[in-house]
Amino acid sequence: MDTMTVNEKGYRIIKLLGHGKGGYSYLATDEQREYVLKQIHHEPCDYYQFGNKIEAEKRDYERLRKTGIRMPQMLDIDEEKERILKEYIEGPTIYELVLRNRMEEIFLTQVRDMCTRVQQAGLNIDYFPTNFVVCEGEIYYIDYECNEYMEEWDFEHWGVKYWSKTAEFLRYVEEHK
Repeated sequence: MDTMTVNEKGYRIIKLLGHGKGGYSYLATDEQREYVLKQIHHEPCDYYQFGNKIEAEKRDYERLRKTGIRMPQMLDIDEEKERILKEYIEGPTIYELVLRNRMEEIFLTQVRDMCTRVQQAGLNIDYFPTNFVVCEGEIYYIDYECNEYMEEWDFEHWGVKYWSKTAEFLRYVEEHK
């Protein structure tokens, strides 16, 4: 796969950035700048139930945008091909920083601020550290997934377990080598 289109505009695929429960994210370019091009997939996920994924992405983006958290801008959406074009935020993920022992306290302060903002809106985001990128000292939530707030899935009760080299984090690393 060398190119993919979003609403008939072509983008050259540079590399796969990640494979999540909802889609594949690629680094792509129009030869002017770089983007993230997300292709929705319909692979089974035994721990999460989806409805219409493309509709959920649009809805969740709008809900999160209203909270004011830092996240990439959604630039285009091709509903027929189930593709989303978003701003590319360059930098390491929190996951990579934890692995390299480069995690900083300021990132925990920033994610807790995000947690407060989304919680005030009655939401949770996916606090897994691959969903956060650090760019120029600031963290960005690079996914658009959000759900109704439930304490058991907020940062302090679930996410924090993966933001340092805890047993849960190390188990995940071992299982995904």
